[in-house]
Amino acid sequence: MTVLLPPSETKREGGDPARTLDLGALSFPELSDERAAVITAARSVSSEESTARTALKLGPRSVAERLRNLELDTAPTLPAIERYTGVLYDPLDAPGADDATRRWWSDHVVVQSAMFGPIGAGDRIPAYRLSHDAKLGALRLAKHWPGPSAGALGQRADGLVLDLRSEGYRALGPVRDAVTLRVVSVDDGGRRRALNHWNKTAKGRLAALLGRTGAEVGDTAGLLRWAAAHGVEIERTDEGWDLVAESLAGARV
Repeated sequence: MTVLLPPSETKREGGDPARTLDLGALSFPELSDERAAVITAARSVSSEESTARTALKLGPRSVAERLRNLELDTAPTLPAIERYTGVLYDPLDAPGADDATRRWWSDHVVVQSAMFGPIGAGDRIPAYRLSHDAKLGALRLAKHWPGPSAGALGQRADGLVLDLRSEGYRALGPVRDAVTLRVVSVDDGGRRRALNHWNKTAKGRLAALLGRTGAEVGDTAGLLRWAAAHGVEIERTDEGWDLVAESLAGARV
């Protein structure tokens, strides 16, 4: 089973200063050239505040984040699952997770980074600033990443691929036959409503539970068995696959 997650705009600061970025040590090392090209382009647009504001879509409060892209080679690193923060990653509580959970995430979770392409949850990365729709001079992420990322992910994917990425990040690394989940809320009358605000939180809770239960899932039937065993409502509908957000509140570890 492979679980695909989007990254987060917000990043945890710090890390191990003795372990800086090593492109060859990241998962999917065949993407090293593509990663180096994005890093070079990001560094170029980040070198001046005026270009960084436009290219990286930075506001007055976030413009200092351009400096992260100038220090990618020397900045301290953290595992990706710890580097990202925000509404999707906070439910994982990765810094406080036990070793077995962290191993499960390292073995099964892939994050689609705008800067580095697909990376493993345990891959060590520095803080950076880059979104899927950033414009890095002549380099367009929407053209740069899809082919190489899809090829790399296709080589890794073995069994079920559970795609929890947002639309913009799915486009950077398309995966055929992946299962995507629509997060819904069900009212007392049984009516379903797709969620926007709580969408990422629900996906984060799902990824957390998969890791903490050491889920052994190889196909959609296995996913449904796991969900039923832990009180999570995942259902196949005419429109695809639904994840009922409320069920995660009482899910069993």
